[in-house]
Amino acid sequence: MKNFEISVLDLAPVKQGKSIHDSYQDSLSLANHTENLDYKRFWLAEHHNMESIASSATSVLIGFIANGTKKIRVGSGGIMLPNHSSLVIAEQFGTLESLFPGRIDLGLGRAPGTDGLTAQALGRNPAIINEQFPRQILELQKYFSKENSNALVRAIPGEGLDIPLYILGSSTDSAWLAAELGLPYAFAGHFAPEQMEMAFNIYREHFEPSKYLAQPYIMACVNGVAAETTEEAHKLSTTLFQAFINIVRNDRKPFSPPVDDMDDIWSPMEKSMVLQKLRYTFIGDQSEIEEKLKNFQEKFNVDELIINSHIYDHQKRLQSYEIIRKAKDSLFKA
Repeated sequence: MKNFEISVLDLAPVKQGKSIHDSYQDSLSLANHTENLDYKRFWLAEHHNMESIASSATSVLIGFIANGTKKIRVGSGGIMLPNHSSLVIAEQFGTLESLFPGRIDLGLGRAPGTDGLTAQALGRNPAIINEQFPRQILELQKYFSKENSNALVRAIPGEGLDIPLYILGSSTDSAWLAAELGLPYAFAGHFAPEQMEMAFNIYREHFEPSKYLAQPYIMACVNGVAAETTEEAHKLSTTLFQAFINIVRNDRKPFSPPVDDMDDIWSPMEKSMVLQKLRYTFIGDQSEIEEKLKNFQEKFNVDELIINSHIYDHQKRLQSYEIIRKAKDSLFKA
């Protein structure tokens, strides 16, 4: 079994009874904690028009987290590129890389990160997204290149900086693109697991080496809820289950505290839908998490696992990442 890195995905979750300021302080606390635990990177994801998620101004929040940490890589998982001008993103991440050299990642997705009406307010044109996304990636690469110094339009800051790009996907479409461009590929297994195995196979089989990457690099995002006991972990996970029920019901309210019995909240059909979407959710104590990590890696053979952990109590969330770190290390102890 191949060893793998572990990293963090954070959405700056907003909890019932807490402010958005509290969310940002919790995110910084989590970044510091996981940095001390030697997690590789801390990514923030762009979402809009959701009372439960405060990471809409992703570049700004990346700067806040990077400024409050010392060595962990900080970046986007991801920036929804068709929501933006390529030049503006190049300038924003050029600024971040200039402020925090060698620590900034630019993960890129094509989804809106929101509902249709809000996507329209962001200025997206659904008719051209599949053409626009690859073109914008090439534009970013041009803006970051030294060769663009003689162009009429330049990204300053940004030009000549080594800012790694990552392609994000929740279906097979971006697997083909990441393979063609020779870029690292991250899959959203934490909410869209259905095509993950097929996407990884496509990426591996069709990968074209590039000046950015010599061989495939695969990242999988999963949910992790770890605790001292199995019973506690399963109770903590009900915050995650409630969050997905809210998505099913188109209810964007802040995250809820855990409950004793989810059957009081979801219908059998909703339960089936949520559990299908959350099939790659690792819930349990350290030994159970270790076994689930092992089974996952034996099946998918990833280079990096990105952990998303929706836990209401902040201290329990910190503890969850610590237990996951111990479980992963235990798999590969000498």
